[in-house]
Amino acid sequence: MLDLKFVRENPEIVKQNIKNKFQDGKLPLVDEVIALDIENREIKQQADALRADRNKISKEIGGLMAKGKKEEAEELKKKVTEESERLAALEARESELDEKIKKIMMTIPNIIDPSVPLGKDDSENVEVQRYGEPMVPDFDIPYHIDLMEKFSGIDLESARKVAGNGFYYLMGDIARLHSAVISYARDFMIDRGFTYCVPPFMIRSEVVTGVMSFAEMDAMMYKIEGEDLYLIGTSEHSMIGKFIDTILTEESLPHTLTSYSPCFRKEKGAHGLEERGVYRIHQFEKQEMIVVCKPEDSMMWYEKLWQNTVDLFRSLDIPVRTLECCSGDLADLKVKSVDVEAWSPRQKKYFEVGSCSNLGDAQARRLKIRVNGEDGKYFAHTLNNTVVAPPRMLIAFLENNLNEDGTVNIPAALQPYMGGMKVMK
Repeated sequence: MLDLKFVRENPEIVKQNIKNKFQDGKLPLVDEVIALDIENREIKQQADALRADRNKISKEIGGLMAKGKKEEAEELKKKVTEESERLAALEARESELDEKIKKIMMTIPNIIDPSVPLGKDDSENVEVQRYGEPMVPDFDIPYHIDLMEKFSGIDLESARKVAGNGFYYLMGDIARLHSAVISYARDFMIDRGFTYCVPPFMIRSEVVTGVMSFAEMDAMMYKIEGEDLYLIGTSEHSMIGKFIDTILTEESLPHTLTSYSPCFRKEKGAHGLEERGVYRIHQFEKQEMIVVCKPEDSMMWYEKLWQNTVDLFRSLDIPVRTLECCSGDLADLKVKSVDVEAWSPRQKKYFEVGSCSNLGDAQARRLKIRVNGEDGKYFAHTLNNTVVAPPRMLIAFLENNLNEDGTVNIPAALQPYMGGMKVMK
């Protein structure tokens, strides 16, 4: 969420940013919120003047009553009553305007970084760099479900009976591989200086609206009926929420956390969930990383975060590339974002396995995450990135480590988490 003062003083910058994100339908919101802000500030001035006048008259009434001038005091009391009624009406309008302004401000997109490439949607994202040599073996690679079934490692039919499409049972060595990858990712991030955390898997609406846009919320979040609770779509939500309404000291920054959680997503607008695949599902597990830092350090941390994901995938012999998200593909709160994509030998193309985002002070402004600095208080910057998210990771892992005889190599880094197993048969 932008600073209202910034919008007031830089309307053309805000409008150009909206155009750069190809959201022209939001352009009228800028003039609308500025007009509402003008009215609101005028009302606040009138209300403050009435409060001051009322306090002054109240003192006069006390003085008149002390002198026995009751009639004059009663006349002033009538004036106080009239001003109180007028003040109540102004306060009601002030509250109404505050709500309207907040709603619009939460809809106007954040200012994107100048380095973000302009483009309408994800088809115009820009490849930045490749890591590892993408290879296509001279034997056929089965579809990932068929591959998992060869290891008796997945049961979609039973899951469909129990919960419907978008769920699965992982079994045997495939289930063990899933847990091994998560555990390895946890230790990988701890070794890089991040504090491990297991967060709440449900959050209140105040946190939901603080960490994401309304469009994302509608497309992703499951609401707990009858309670002010939502199932998290990623642990980033509850991890950033951990700092809600806090004043941090500069000396304590940065806060670098890595977290494990299950994730729950409606996947609304996904054009139907693939019945056989596990690429897009309602429930999965993930290791995440978040940073809360000083504004001047956020771009440095942005570079570090996505590099962590690249390094982890390369340590497991999986080729990856980074893809810069264009302006039209950025969610409204994001300043800059890059996707990490893994190579699929079967599809002969890359597919997304993680996403790193710098949100500037947008989440901090909504959640009131402030820093007490030498020159006063300011809003922190927040960033997040996927360490690893099975089962997408499993797809990339199995395809890139598959042998012609159907066995799967276990890279040295993962062997301790698989009980010393070197080859999965």
